[in-house]
Amino acid sequence: MAPETTTQGRAALFSPYKMGKFNLSHRVVLAPMTRCRALNWIPQPAMAEYYAQRSTPGGFLISEGTLISPTAPGFPHVPGIYSEEQVAAWRKIVDAVHAKGSLIFCQLWHVGRASHPVYQPGGAPPISSTTKPISARWRILLPDGSYGVYPEPRALKSYEIPDIVQHYRQAAVNAIRAGFDGIEIHGAHGYLIDQFLKDGINDRTDEYGGSSLENRCRFLMQVVKAVVSAIGADRVAVRISPAIDHLDAMDSNPLRLGLAVVERLNRLQQEVGSKLTYLHVTQPRYTAYGQTESGRPGSEEEEAHLMRNLRKAYQGTFMCSGGFTRELAIEAVAQGDADLVSFGRLYISNPDLVLRLEVNAPLNKYNRKTFYTQDPVVGYTDYPFLNKESGPKSLSRL
Repeated sequence: MAPETTTQGRAALFSPYKMGKFNLSHRVVLAPMTRCRALNWIPQPAMAEYYAQRSTPGGFLISEGTLISPTAPGFPHVPGIYSEEQVAAWRKIVDAVHAKGSLIFCQLWHVGRASHPVYQPGGAPPISSTTKPISARWRILLPDGSYGVYPEPRALKSYEIPDIVQHYRQAAVNAIRAGFDGIEIHGAHGYLIDQFLKDGINDRTDEYGGSSLENRCRFLMQVVKAVVSAIGADRVAVRISPAIDHLDAMDSNPLRLGLAVVERLNRLQQEVGSKLTYLHVTQPRYTAYGQTESGRPGSEEEEAHLMRNLRKAYQGTFMCSGGFTRELAIEAVAQGDADLVSFGRLYISNPDLVLRLEVNAPLNKYNRKTFYTQDPVVGYTDYPFLNKESGPKSLSRL
């Protein structure tokens, strides 16, 4: 199918879109990406420059995963939003983004069992839905730069779960106080919420587990409802990855799980009389692509079937992410498979990615070795923009 174009002759990827109450000038989104530049869990000034560099008028950014509580981290130097100091630090970053005309959501994050006692208060075991540790296939980045083995987690008692839900709610309130336009609940990629959703992890026998999809979706939906009640559905988004096996997060029937989540989100939207801002789903190719970077692995037909079924079922804005190239993104929006496409690694190395994609300019290559360092410049804010002398100076609306 030929890419759909607007009346101005632009691919639909670069056309305006109304995302709930927000008006976007294009469909290219900055994906949430851990960058480890928030020293001692506090956002730093360099982060304001990083996000501002990637801001465009009418653009949309999603923050890196942001900790909802002191038990949430599983990487060194990631930002939180549970203290007043963190809220104040984030406010400066959000202001810098808004000054460039962009919108920004805060991604709320708890890694669950994907942590280590070195990150936990008092050196305690990390919390999860289960006592099963992540397998030796995976390694955790430790504060000294070495990699360790994931430990055995502690399964949350059912009476403890409302406290975790409250942490998400308060983090959402804090994010709005910091000036964020909304929040994204991270329910993907093998982290805490996903540890409840996936039957390959969740081995509970209480009302939060078992073979019952209702039970496995319960924690996510309690979080969504709590956050919606606090800040409104039109400022809340959800990210899921039913088919992603990152950190051993496997499910026996990813499509069935994805549709179960969608059904419950649709029902909630009907109950509250307002749609969520969007649903963000990671393509099944994400893990293999990220590990090998050797092309497009897996079955395209199977992938398309899962994503299109979720897209068709969800009643609202649908965002995709995971291994997208310019061509794949243009195709996804043109064919109606997505309303928005978020980019990760390509946005790290191309602060002016939107411009480069539209004019089909060459892209800077990223350096994976600097993804998770603490340097405030190198591999962070030093990637070059297009040469303003020889290259396109700007887009008419950017």
